[in-house]
Amino acid sequence: MKLKEFQEQLLQDALNAGFTEVELYYEQKESFQCMIFEGEIDSYETSEDGGLGLRGLYNGKMGYSYTEKIDEDSISFLIESAKANAAILDEDDGSDIFEGSKNYETHCFYNEELANVQIPEKIELLRSIEEKVRSYDERIVTLDECILYDFATGRSLANSKGLSLSEKKNGFLIYISTVVKNGEEMKTGSFMKSTRDFHSLNADEIAKEAAEEALSYLGEKSIPAGKYPIIMRYDAAASLLDTFSSIFSAENTQKNQSLLKGKIGEKVAADTLTLLDDPFHPKNALGGSNFDGEGVATRKQAIITNGTLVTLLHNRKTAKKESCESTGNASKASYKGTLSVAAQNMYIAPGEKSKEDLIASVAEGILVTKLSGLHSGTNTISGDFSVAATGFHIKDGKIASPVKQITIAGNFYDLLKNIEETCSDLHFQQSGFGSPSLLVKELYVTVD
Repeated sequence: MKLKEFQEQLLQDALNAGFTEVELYYEQKESFQCMIFEGEIDSYETSEDGGLGLRGLYNGKMGYSYTEKIDEDSISFLIESAKANAAILDEDDGSDIFEGSKNYETHCFYNEELANVQIPEKIELLRSIEEKVRSYDERIVTLDECILYDFATGRSLANSKGLSLSEKKNGFLIYISTVVKNGEEMKTGSFMKSTRDFHSLNADEIAKEAAEEALSYLGEKSIPAGKYPIIMRYDAAASLLDTFSSIFSAENTQKNQSLLKGKIGEKVAADTLTLLDDPFHPKNALGGSNFDGEGVATRKQAIITNGTLVTLLHNRKTAKKESCESTGNASKASYKGTLSVAAQNMYIAPGEKSKEDLIASVAEGILVTKLSGLHSGTNTISGDFSVAATGFHIKDGKIASPVKQITIAGNFYDLLKNIEETCSDLHFQQSGFGSPSLLVKELYVTVD
């Protein structure tokens, strides 16, 4: 049974069964992952996943159901399951089905050239990168991981109010973990590259970056504990933003799980900080969409502008509670999931200075390049964090040496207020969170 035919019949049968409004959310995912070790394929995995979720109002309550099978037998199952789900709800939560936005952007998140690159060519690129990393320096002893990940997704949303939307997305990612040794000292450095433009990838450049990242950690030295100015490199800064991104969700402020509740229009960060959510950002950000999980048109928006909180992220349910409009941030983790709130491509706006300019401005401090234990060492409600960090000691405006593993501690809300400079080197993680390198006034550092 074809998808369109299935959707049309399901919508009609659901309305005939007593649903007043119905929405169908379809999703299909394909992925390929390969790991190379010493020139040979160490693991190889392809996967496909997909299905359809029904969301509908029955006796004034929103019911949910889903299936992986797109066939006639699934229609009655979906309808009866959604009815049963609606019946167990205690009360009407005010949810309804969206009739559609007036205008939708038409950005493309799918690269046909990437889709046409054959698997052998992708594997050969990875094999070439591994070989070049291994031969780059005699201190490189092995690669823990040399992985490529390739994905393509398609999704569509149709409802009983005449809304019909669809789009597809793809992307490619390389991750390398390099082990280096000098004498008795052994260190590991990781490198990630994501893109939709396969032919822009250069094996020599990737190998050099991956190798140099690992080699840079050799020669570590201890530093005294205390408070230091911190330069948070773009990848460490993005991972911290990712961890605390939930504080910008209206869903969480309404549950008293964010200290930003009631702070719209107030200063919550330094003047240097502007925080954006842009579903259309072109710089290797693999997130984004033209419509959110309930069909609202997405758009670029400022969350914080020059330190002032302008908006929180909303879906239609949270917006209704605060008599405002949805920001187009309704999220469905999958066709099986219910609606929540999440960012599209959330990032800190870059400045004009380079990371080298920031380093030169610091008499003594630390360049943090990696954070570990972010989930166990953070409290996303209070904002407190105490996490392991990797990085470099800055002395007299220059990198003096890598530091032995340290722990940095502080509070994310305070950190936002203490960002003194933002660099020009904006990078995105695969998760869709991005940041340039940041100069933070100070954080407390302990030596492990």
